[in-house]
Amino acid sequence: MRRRSLDTPHPLGVFAEDDLAALVAAETITLSAQCGECQIQPASFDLTLGQRAWRIRAAFLPGPARSVKSCLDEGLGLHVLDLTDGAVLETGCVYLVELREGLALPPTLSARANPKSSTGRIDVFVRLVTDDGTAYDEVPAGYTGPLYAEVSPRTFSIVVRPGSSLNQLRIRHGETRLSDEALGERARREDLTGPRHHGHIHQGLCVSVDLSGDLGPVAAWRAKKHTGLIDVDRVAALRPEAYFDPLPVMQDQFLILDPGEFYILASQEELRLPDDLAAEMAPIDADLGAFRVHYAGFFDPGFGLEAPSRAVLEVRGYDAPFLIRHGQTMARLTFERLTRPVSRRYGEALKSHYHGQGLRLSKHFAAP
Repeated sequence: MRRRSLDTPHPLGVFAEDDLAALVAAETITLSAQCGECQIQPASFDLTLGQRAWRIRAAFLPGPARSVKSCLDEGLGLHVLDLTDGAVLETGCVYLVELREGLALPPTLSARANPKSSTGRIDVFVRLVTDDGTAYDEVPAGYTGPLYAEVSPRTFSIVVRPGSSLNQLRIRHGETRLSDEALGERARREDLTGPRHHGHIHQGLCVSVDLSGDLGPVAAWRAKKHTGLIDVDRVAALRPEAYFDPLPVMQDQFLILDPGEFYILASQEELRLPDDLAAEMAPIDADLGAFRVHYAGFFDPGFGLEAPSRAVLEVRGYDAPFLIRHGQTMARLTFERLTRPVSRRYGEALKSHYHGQGLRLSKHFAAP
C-alpha cells in the first residue's frame, strides 16, 4: 500500500486507502486499539465500537460548545451497558456507543460517515455523533475529539461487542462532489450504469427499481417482526426465511409499500464506479415518494467493475401505503472525486461481501 506524506499537499477529493493509512500513522485518525488492516477500505475507514454504550432517553445532537458527555450527565443517559462479553441492543430503543477511534483533523480536512451496507440491510439506524455537533454524520474541518455512534435497531434486535463495525468514515479535502455537468461528462465517456441502462442525471444519477423478475422469482424481501437476534459479527449464519418473507414478482410489475414495513429491493442499473470516484445514495428524497431508501448509501471505487453489480435498496414505507412500479426512480446517487485513483478496488481481491450482487440480503444470511 503506497503512502503519501501528510506534508505533501493533497488535491481536492476523498482520501484513498493509502492516504488513510498515512492518517492513521500520523494519528490524525486516533485509535484506542490496534488498527485492523481490514478497517481501511478503498476510500473509507471502518469505525469500531468501544466497550461502553448508554441506553438514552432520546436521540440528540449536542449543539455548539457542548460535549456528548455533558449531555449524558444531564439526564439523557439512562444506564450504561458493558459490551465486553457482547450485549443486546433491542428494537425500539436508542443507544449511544463510544467508538474506539477519534479524530485530530487539520483545518484543511473534514469527514463524513455512513452506516455500512450490512448495517442498513438489517434495518439498524446508525449515525455518527461528535462533540459540539449540529448535524449527524458530518465532522467539520479541524475537529479534534471523540466519536460516538447513535444506534437504533428498527426491526431486528442485534448483538454487538467491542470491535464490531456498524459505520464507516471518509476523509475529505475541500469540495468533493461532482456537479451534474461533470457527472454527465463522465457518463458520456464511461459506462456508469451497465450496458442496458443509461441513468438520467438530475441532482445526481437517478436509480430505478427492478420488479421485472430479471433477477429471479423474488421481487423483494420484506422483514418479519418478532424474530431472533442477529449477531452483527457472524457471517452466513442465519436462514433468510426466518427473518424475511420473499415477495414474488407480480405480473403487473408493481409493489405496494406498507407503512412501517422494511423491504430489500434491487436497482435496474448495474453500477460501475471508476477507480477515482466514490458514490453516495441520498437516504430521503421527498420528491420521489413516501419512503426512506438506502440507509447506508456509500459505494467504494471499483464497485461493479469486475462483475455486474446492482445497488440494493433498503426501503422503509412512511405514513401511507405507496405503490411503486418497475422502472420507477427510487433514489439519487451523488458522486465524489478521490484525491487519486485507488490502488486496490472494491471486488474479489478484497473479498468484498457485495461484489457481483443482485437482490442480496446482508452478509449475515446464508444464500437462499
